[in-house]
Amino acid sequence: MMEMKSGEIVAEVRGQVGCITLNRPKALNALSLGMVRDLMAALLAWQHDDRVLAVAIRGNGREGAFGAFCAGGDIRFLHAAGSTGNPELEDFFTEEYALNHLIHTLGKPYIAFMDGIVMGGGMGISEGGSLRIVTERTKMAMPETIIGLFPDVGGGYFLSRCPGRVGEWLALTGETIGAADAIAFDLADGLLPADQQAAVWEALGTQQFGNGQAVQDFVASKFVAAGAGQVSARAEIDQYFALPDATAIVQALEAADGEWERATAQMLRKRSPLMLHVVLEQIRRARDMSLADDLRMERDMVRHCFYLRPGQSETVEGIRALAVDKDHAPQWNPGRVEDVPAELVRAFFQSPWPAHAHPLAALR
Repeated sequence: MMEMKSGEIVAEVRGQVGCITLNRPKALNALSLGMVRDLMAALLAWQHDDRVLAVAIRGNGREGAFGAFCAGGDIRFLHAAGSTGNPELEDFFTEEYALNHLIHTLGKPYIAFMDGIVMGGGMGISEGGSLRIVTERTKMAMPETIIGLFPDVGGGYFLSRCPGRVGEWLALTGETIGAADAIAFDLADGLLPADQQAAVWEALGTQQFGNGQAVQDFVASKFVAAGAGQVSARAEIDQYFALPDATAIVQALEAADGEWERATAQMLRKRSPLMLHVVLEQIRRARDMSLADDLRMERDMVRHCFYLRPGQSETVEGIRALAVDKDHAPQWNPGRVEDVPAELVRAFFQSPWPAHAHPLAALR
């Protein structure tokens, strides 16, 4: 039976369950290439091992187990690699998306304890799970437009399947939601009080289960009512985020009188204008795609994010402004949502590879 303690993740079989702890608490468990590779190795080892009935994953917080799940990919690495041409940038996205696909198609229960911050890449390693657990501390978002990126890791697939136009709203704004809204938007399955997580986790390693479904049923039996969500603007979300393009959405919000509309418009004006158009197109295309096709599309898109316009990457600039120089003043190009040429948006959806040579050609 496999046990892996790489420092950044701990993977061990306890009883009949493969247990994974993300162990990079000072970085809020942001995913490095090494973590992606270790997660993949653990899941491949357990996928066809009949002694492992299910997989459970959690994050270590600064005060110990739980408290933070995963804040996403390691954006400082992405900035450095994207600025210097480090080929590990390509490896990171190819391997991360393959990992996301494996989680969706694992073939046995995958139980994600989504406590604390669950953003970006943290969504990628949880949304494909068969049981997605949130707590009263959960802060969930796909905030990639803030750094000039797009909601990747299968974000097109799972956001496009939220009710109404919630997927477009979450994708364009990067807004953070809590547990009740995550459940209502089909991004989580149930609420487990944070102070009960440790006992449930321990029981997974000590109890005897008849099969994988029994493991999942045991955890789900501990769920409690999530209460009311905080997002009250569902009608407005469905109205504005159904408009035909990003320019129409921003302008309609600005023309309205409501406080929610004004605040949402101001938020969108701070995002990369180019990526607002790209992301809206991504979500709408993904609605009719399989997971594998969506991940291949996102792999094409991420290549364009870093290499479409040498020296003018919206993503490198966005990460610089947020996490490197921290001036929070990205110089987007184009600077206004009204000024984005359609051909620049279309380029993101043209694959740089022929189908047979695509890095994710093997995904089904």
